[in-house]
Amino acid sequence: MTVNGNEYAILKLLGHGKGGYSYLAERDGQRVVVKQIHHEFCDYYAFGNKIEAERNDYQRLKNAGIRIPALIDIDMEAERIVKEYIEGPTIFDLVRDGVPIEPYLKQAKEMAAQAKAAGLNIDYFPTNFVVQDGLIYYVDYECNGYMEEWSFEAWGVQYWARTPAFEAYLQEHGG
Repeated sequence: MTVNGNEYAILKLLGHGKGGYSYLAERDGQRVVVKQIHHEFCDYYAFGNKIEAERNDYQRLKNAGIRIPALIDIDMEAERIVKEYIEGPTIFDLVRDGVPIEPYLKQAKEMAAQAKAAGLNIDYFPTNFVVQDGLIYYVDYECNGYMEEWSFEAWGVQYWARTPAFEAYLQEHGG
């Protein structure tokens, strides 16, 4: 995959979300994530210009002090982003595998407080959080204006344990 004239070897698909496909890629021995924006229909979310939103949201999250992977490059025309690869399990993987996540819940609540103080919500779904060296990173750049109903306490935390919501997600997605 090419981003602003730089070739990246795609190693594997990391995930597919509302906004794009994220791939583990490599260039000159450095592993990165290359995200290709897609324009697939999503019945529960309205999009504007996705690539602009990614760039703007990155800056908003950075300004809020949220721990996120660095933005390395952005190709506005091809709608591709290159960002730092954070290696480690997702919170989703840990919950699914029965690994205690209490230390990460505290960090998630701290992130939620930082986001709220900046007038933001992030997507608290546990696939968006990767653990590396005992720290959680929010690896998505999506953020929206703060609304209590989409806060960590009101929505996200439902998926940070083996709850009925988590089990339903597993069944629906073959996890």
